[in-house]
Amino acid sequence: MKPFKTARTFNNRFPFVGPAFWVVSIQYYIVQIVVALAWKQPYSIFHNTISDLGNTACGVYSGRVVCSPLHAFMNASFIILGITMVLGAVLIFQEFRESVGSGTGFSFMGLAGLGTLLVGIFAENTIVAFHLVGAALPFLIGNLGMVILGYALDLPRALRAYTILSGLLSLVALALFANHTYLGLGIGGMERLVAYPQTTWLIVFGIYMSKSRLAARRS
Repeated sequence: MKPFKTARTFNNRFPFVGPAFWVVSIQYYIVQIVVALAWKQPYSIFHNTISDLGNTACGVYSGRVVCSPLHAFMNASFIILGITMVLGAVLIFQEFRESVGSGTGFSFMGLAGLGTLLVGIFAENTIVAFHLVGAALPFLIGNLGMVILGYALDLPRALRAYTILSGLLSLVALALFANHTYLGLGIGGMERLVAYPQTTWLIVFGIYMSKSRLAARRS
């Protein structure tokens, strides 16, 4: 219990740090753009996966031409995203009434962060099993966590609806992705429907928490 007590003490002293960790998730989008632009072979958001940006070798991977000169930056971005997801989940959890739902939801987001960390450490062309397990954690557990948090937390109605719908959209997209049904979006486009709502939600929720803390401090 001591780590949780330490986290609560830290959060009370520095209440904006937890939300800031999640807002920093915006770096994930910026780095993707920079790394994709470095490709000599045009990178396609529809026909290339996000993990192709972190592939450490040049060649044909699962039928896709892959060569990412700045792969180290993408993998560093995965690692940073994973770390900030875990730390943000631990600290933001302290802001809410402890319950089975909130504990489960934030734990799932923390596990999603650990999975994202694995994706950065084990690129898709290295130890494939670790990479797939890493991707499965945010894709499945993280998106389930969003739905749980949407129901469990005391949130404004609009934010609650946005949280639940984001999680459900990603889970439906995951089912289609796993079934190789891409609805004309390609493997990359469907994967982004699985992944992007979660990352965007982290940013939105981090901003919401920051504004809530500012409002509380002013009052």
